[in-house]
Amino acid sequence: MLRFAARRLLYAVVVLWLVSTLVFAFLHLSPVPVERVLGGPRATADTLAQIRGNLGLDRPVLVQYWWFCGRLLRGDLGDSYVNGTSVTALIAARLPTTAWLIAGGAVLWLAAGVALGALSAARARGPCDRAATVFVLAGLSTPPFVLALGLLYLFASGPGGGGGHLFEAGPPLQEHFLRRMTLPWIALAFLMAAAYTRLTRGALLDVLGEDYMRTARAKGLPEHRVLVRHGLRAALTPVVTQFGVDLGALAGSTIVTEKVFGLQGVGQLVQQSIAAGDTPVIIGVTLLVTLLVIVANLAVDVGYAVLDPRVRLLPP
Repeated sequence: MLRFAARRLLYAVVVLWLVSTLVFAFLHLSPVPVERVLGGPRATADTLAQIRGNLGLDRPVLVQYWWFCGRLLRGDLGDSYVNGTSVTALIAARLPTTAWLIAGGAVLWLAAGVALGALSAARARGPCDRAATVFVLAGLSTPPFVLALGLLYLFASGPGGGGGHLFEAGPPLQEHFLRRMTLPWIALAFLMAAAYTRLTRGALLDVLGEDYMRTARAKGLPEHRVLVRHGLRAALTPVVTQFGVDLGALAGSTIVTEKVFGLQGVGQLVQQSIAAGDTPVIIGVTLLVTLLVIVANLAVDVGYAVLDPRVRLLPP
């Protein structure tokens, strides 16, 4: 296990380096210079040159990249081009909002998706299966922003859902916090729950036809125990795989939900940074999302052995 963890850690470092290099290259090869974005369309040549000098953009690209790698090794993501604030501080201030949004939505979509998928597979071609199919089609066909706006229109008490910062009204788990986060959680989880319902149903139907499932029934085990302990446990392997990928990737893809409900999270930070051409913040968020995806996939690999004893973490 230690060798496996060390090998995956080495892979993670290589992936982070590759991603950071690609993002650095793409953003510095942008057709719109950063100094033009910050200086505005009416900035003079002297002003643009001064901006480039202040940001260190007048240095050779290799020198900029060397400085960039050196800061990353020290854990320094640099400072924002717009306000000079540390990128780490900006992300740290927005991350709790996005973390609560993703955590609550993940609990909803995983619980609803697995429960509906298992019920649909256990009652295949029955009324429950047909109802689950309708739910899946509705969930996959509804754009997230349409659902978010619809929920806001039907249930919000005021325009914009009472925007502002998530923690203005008090700490998490208080009544106002839960009331404020319910609609964003539902909007984020609806599409994902539909996808997980379909994934769980397909995986469980495949498992129910295995020989060991018939053996368990032949031994006289109750059907619910056969379904949950033997069938669902093996069927959750692809679900866990997808869950790990989605959980990490959602850190940078909650822009629509945060925008509609006025949540100042990482998604909003990405949108504002792209509009302002704030390269260090974009790179910082990209590296954060990459790290979360790597950690999630490592947790998925370890979870395989827990869910399915046939899986062994052997070296390649």
